[in-house]
Amino acid sequence: MTAHRAEFPEKLRFLFETARYKILYGGRGGAKSWSVARALLIQAAATPLRILCAREFQNSIAESVHHLLQSQIAEIGLESFYEVQNNIILGRNGSEFLFAGLRNNITRIKSFEGIDRVWVEEAQAVSKPSWDTLVPTIRKEGSEIWVTYNPELETDETHQRFVVNPPAGAVVVKVNWNDNPWFPDTLLREKDDLKTRDPDAYLNVWEGHCRLTLDGAIYARELRLAQEEGRVRSVPYDAAKPVHTFFDLGWADNTSIWFAQTVGSELRLIDYYSNNQMPIQHYINVLQDKGYLYGTDWLPHDARAKTLATGRSVEEIMFAAGRKVRIVPNLSISDGINAARTIFNRCYFDEAKCAEGLQSLRHYRFDVDPATRQLSGRPLHDHHSHAADAFRYFAVSTEDDRPAGSARGISMKGWRA
Repeated sequence: MTAHRAEFPEKLRFLFETARYKILYGGRGGAKSWSVARALLIQAAATPLRILCAREFQNSIAESVHHLLQSQIAEIGLESFYEVQNNIILGRNGSEFLFAGLRNNITRIKSFEGIDRVWVEEAQAVSKPSWDTLVPTIRKEGSEIWVTYNPELETDETHQRFVVNPPAGAVVVKVNWNDNPWFPDTLLREKDDLKTRDPDAYLNVWEGHCRLTLDGAIYARELRLAQEEGRVRSVPYDAAKPVHTFFDLGWADNTSIWFAQTVGSELRLIDYYSNNQMPIQHYINVLQDKGYLYGTDWLPHDARAKTLATGRSVEEIMFAAGRKVRIVPNLSISDGINAARTIFNRCYFDEAKCAEGLQSLRHYRFDVDPATRQLSGRPLHDHHSHAADAFRYFAVSTEDDRPAGSARGISMKGWRA
């Protein structure tokens, strides 16, 4: 095996030292990802290692770091050592690189045995449930968790977990463009141009500062006030009050569920759950396992569509399971967003149990018109929008402050405890 000399930014020397957590975050151009790829390839060539390369969502191998690893194998002259297959990379000494999405493969992730290293790329998007599943799974003696990301919001789970409140055994290093001795002139011009045009965006993109809000964030003001007013906190379950659930249904996309109680004038979001590629019976079981005293399960209009697999609709299946089901009033997205803004000042969110839902609400934003590059009036459809849609259904179903028959005036007799 003939390897070329592999170079690294001086700041990343710690990649070759022992630590349970190695956290690399910062702005664009710091060479974080290719340095981690290169370091893992070198270590796996020296010692047989089982390495899991993960990210929150991975629908195909093209969305993984597979291609990055392949290019670094060539760059450092290890083509004769590594066999690059379609979905795995194998070393001649028994080392292997595996690839998986965390949210789509929770059961598979739990089944991984003997992982020596896990590299989580684009980790700013990783949710609390994914981290809560992954971290205890990587339990082999001497195993390490490597994390790379460009920060977005300070409240994001990954940033809070590893930078704001880092765990014991963590080495946390911020890496920016000026730490990269090979920073190209092309990117230098881009960096300087953005600094002139949009100083705030520059600080996030190139200096790795967290944004206060995302561009076009739909509920930015409402969530900021909720935080400032102490409405994101521990919110206890009141066993004397019914819990109502609000669904957004999906299959390849997430099914998202908010759990809410009304106590006086307060709307208490006490829990949240999401998953994908699971039948409706899975979600019924989740509801039962939580052990709440339930009121009404509110479903979107597509819950009335019959499936080819069962010949029954989600609404019918839930009725048959003994659930009390109603369909959310059919309002436009814009009216639903307005309803959510109307009731937001009465909402209290359980900070721990609703962490994933809150992260999605903070990232819910308007799409960008590709022609004008301006914000459109249309929300972006991504993995955050499902929690936001379920929250919108919650708002539409509970916004009863206006007389019945007026715009968004929905009488919810029987909803309130």
